[in-house]
Amino acid sequence: MSDTIEKVKCLIIGSGPAGYTAAIYASRANMYPVLYQGSQPGGQLTTTNEVENFPGYVDGVTGPEMMVQLQAQAQRFGTDVRDGWVTKVDFSGKVHKVWVNDTKEIHAETVIISTGASAKYLGLPSEQHYLQMGGGVSACAVCDGFFYRNQEVVIVGAGDSACEEAHYLSKLCKKVTMLVRSDKFRASKIMEERVRKTENIEILMHHDTVEVLGDGQVVTGVKALNKTTNEVIEIPATGFFVAIGHKPNTDIFKDYLELDETGYIINIPGTSKTNVAGVFVGGDAADHVYRQAVTAAGTGCMAALDAERYLASME
Repeated sequence: MSDTIEKVKCLIIGSGPAGYTAAIYASRANMYPVLYQGSQPGGQLTTTNEVENFPGYVDGVTGPEMMVQLQAQAQRFGTDVRDGWVTKVDFSGKVHKVWVNDTKEIHAETVIISTGASAKYLGLPSEQHYLQMGGGVSACAVCDGFFYRNQEVVIVGAGDSACEEAHYLSKLCKKVTMLVRSDKFRASKIMEERVRKTENIEILMHHDTVEVLGDGQVVTGVKALNKTTNEVIEIPATGFFVAIGHKPNTDIFKDYLELDETGYIINIPGTSKTNVAGVFVGGDAADHVYRQAVTAAGTGCMAALDAERYLASME
């Protein structure tokens, strides 16, 4: 452990739209924020090729480009943006103790958590290849569905989110093939009925994804295994959507913060406040409903304003 303890007014854990927006507001309020970018600087948006639904970008913007701009804006007002990620916290006392990379110890008057959530993927080499290429694999239909207008797509999943995303895609795409691994949905009955009643959604029960097919650059189809008959089929598709859930990046906070059953941080409704005074949350670490860049940015703003008011009340 480091012998030198750094004291800061506002520590922001994680980047992305929530973290950088919190930093913009906190630095403008003379809170001298220190922001650690985490293991994925810029967050989930850095895996998104084209962002067309964030206000102000008439011609769209790439995810990485947007994050570079947000970071620059935060730094313009004095945010200290650093590499590294938080590996341990201690929120048991009045001082919020945080360790970075297991070595550096920081004592923060306020902490804003914007560690986000990571989409779960199947882990197939072909899936990861086209995900990294930006060539047709996505974990967000609302973000990327527009690019597949009048095309055929495949979606994997069996829960409410999968049904919701399949239904959303059905309004844009010519055909949506839904692959369900077991013989029943995990979704609520009303959501299951909605997809079953949608004409251009074909549901294949008992099917596993074997491989995402493509030409090396973009997706051209999906190979699936019928687990009942052992027949392997090829489904033509230009897009492959994975809707098997997200995992919030909140494990290091579980001993101190209230989390729901899936690990999302529980905030006091209408605020960014957690159950620990002086600790706030923004973005997908607490949001399992909307998960959009613009909503993350909004809650990052809320977290900075709540932190500013907390500091004022302590003076």
